[in-house]
Amino acid sequence: MLLTNAVLATMDGGAAYGLVPRGALVIEAGQIAWSGSEADLPSHYRKLETLDLEGRVVTPALIDCHTHIVHGGNRAREFEMRLEGATYEEIARAGGGIVSTVAATRAASESELLASALRRVDAMIAEGVSTIEIKSGYGLDIDTELKMLRAARAVASQRPVRVRTSYLGAHAVPPEYKDRADAYIDEVCIPGLEAAHAGGLVDAVDGFCEGIAFSPQQIARVFDHAKSLGVPVKLHAEQLSNLGGAQLAAGYGALSADHLEYANEQDARAMAASGTVAVILPGAFYTLRETTAPPIAAFRAHGVPMAVATDCNPGSSPMSSLLLSMNMACTLFRMTPEEALAGVTTNAARALGLEDAGRIRPGLRADLAIWDISHPSELAYRIGYNPLWKRIFGGAL
Repeated sequence: MLLTNAVLATMDGGAAYGLVPRGALVIEAGQIAWSGSEADLPSHYRKLETLDLEGRVVTPALIDCHTHIVHGGNRAREFEMRLEGATYEEIARAGGGIVSTVAATRAASESELLASALRRVDAMIAEGVSTIEIKSGYGLDIDTELKMLRAARAVASQRPVRVRTSYLGAHAVPPEYKDRADAYIDEVCIPGLEAAHAGGLVDAVDGFCEGIAFSPQQIARVFDHAKSLGVPVKLHAEQLSNLGGAQLAAGYGALSADHLEYANEQDARAMAASGTVAVILPGAFYTLRETTAPPIAAFRAHGVPMAVATDCNPGSSPMSSLLLSMNMACTLFRMTPEEALAGVTTNAARALGLEDAGRIRPGLRADLAIWDISHPSELAYRIGYNPLWKRIFGGAL
């Protein structure tokens, strides 16, 4: 297939957005075979089936690199409680929060978890998303964690989308292990990781390093085990306080550290040195009405790559719109529209360890989004508006 009369936002260096104002792009065997100025198109490609894009913008298909879309139930009542004055920590310590979703997820069948997740996946695909990271972490027992990961893997067999799964056994301490977090790590989290890895269900290992979850020392034990299995790690870090999670993640060469509202310049330096991506999650900041923002300027100054994701989950970020996440990242955190687009393409791919996506470049997968706009900045500018015209997944329109 030959795409012509396109504005290519290649996200591959050069001009802002890697912009090619009157570009063309060739797809062969599911990959990008050629891209560049239409005036430079090799003559032998001109015989291909051609789609005239009439000046529309083409970007890499979007990547949501942090989601919890497989879960049971919802937490609308807790939304009301927060509006009535309860804090996230108070709700969690009273048996709500993550633990309330655990009960609903344990009670749901694998097919029920898949069916509910697919509704959220469909909303993401409709906004040009081609790749979704999905975490476990609402089972907190071995059987349910595995059930969640199987449901997550099944998404890719039901929809034209790629899925990367993260084992998040170290998400919270379940009620049956109250005040026994170390025992939970030993008896559930690490054995569950071994079982999930043996079943081919794990692309990365995640954890929640926070006062209401696990200490850096406890997370380090999980990461050591992940390292012994050859599985990369990532971490929910510095969301509600600074416990040293970002530097812990950097010390393990983590793919990403996520949230980071309470990170500081030292954290930024450590992440820059390790190549760890900062995953910015404005949906949680917005939902929890946080007032401390991630240190975007420090990340920018030290060259830390910044991704943007929905954090789609039933409690702190019940949001499935990556386009809205881009707008929030700009409006709430002063990221630029170009940084936001890099955050859901190039840097999101890096946060998942993917080398074949996130840019428009020959040899990469032909996962593309075609937008009915004139400039890529419009993607972060509009609110509640979806300008997707077509999506190309693995070369298929």
